[in-house]
Amino acid sequence: MFTLRRLQAMVLGHELDPDNIRAQLEASNVPVTTADCRNCSDPCEEGHESYPGRFDVDRETQMLGSIKPYRRQVIISTGKSDWDREVTDTKGSLAAYLLSAQNRSSFPIAEPTPPTTPAQTVRPVAGVFSSSDSTKISILNGSHNTMSEDLDQETVLVFPDYTLVADVPRTREGAQGLWETAVDPSVQRGDAVLEKTPFKTWVLPYSCVILLCSHKRRDGRCGISAPKLEQAFVHSLQENGWAADTHLECHCLMGRPLEEFQGTPEETKQHIEKELREVTSTRGIV
Repeated sequence: MFTLRRLQAMVLGHELDPDNIRAQLEASNVPVTTADCRNCSDPCEEGHESYPGRFDVDRETQMLGSIKPYRRQVIISTGKSDWDREVTDTKGSLAAYLLSAQNRSSFPIAEPTPPTTPAQTVRPVAGVFSSSDSTKISILNGSHNTMSEDLDQETVLVFPDYTLVADVPRTREGAQGLWETAVDPSVQRGDAVLEKTPFKTWVLPYSCVILLCSHKRRDGRCGISAPKLEQAFVHSLQENGWAADTHLECHCLMGRPLEEFQGTPEETKQHIEKELREVTSTRGIV
């Protein structure tokens, strides 16, 4: 099987040399590491969670370049770690309403364009994109709880805007408002704030966000690995001097919502950019 996969990678023109892949990623400003543990050919069991014997993981197929780009990914609060196989099929959920809003939109679906070459000496890296390369939207559920006092309102994370949108009603109207002000591919970062929406928006106060899939009904391995990986990430981050949260900060620790900023449209956008640049603390969320 290994030989067949390697042959397929060669035929498809996949880069197989780890050093070349590392150089290309570094040239595209993607963080990489040469830490001994990451390159260990004989990994030990010390400090690592054990997995069931039949926990099969494909370690041969090349993942880099296998995912198409998205314009945005939205993660909706549910307080759960598993959902229906298709989260947008759950009746009465914000995910379902948001998909309906997307389907009603007339925004054209564009094909991704090849990423620009970061340096003349390094060819483009398959799998490294700009959000402008696509208009596709990924609608996901998250395990975080809503931060709203009204439990019928959700808290939504929007990437790559790196924002948190709170007080989104779990209704058709709430989803339509979220789509029009924060999710629609035509919306630029900060446009929702400029419109003074009924929602409350904050820049995420984390310099690192790690998303783990725990969707057991899609793949049972995710339900097994997610809690183990969460524990490993938290342990490693704390060992290296980071504060690692597994739940969102409360509003009082995130300052005033962006909607309360008083200024011109240009000043508002500059304010958002400033807040994003100032998220430099060693605090992450898993």
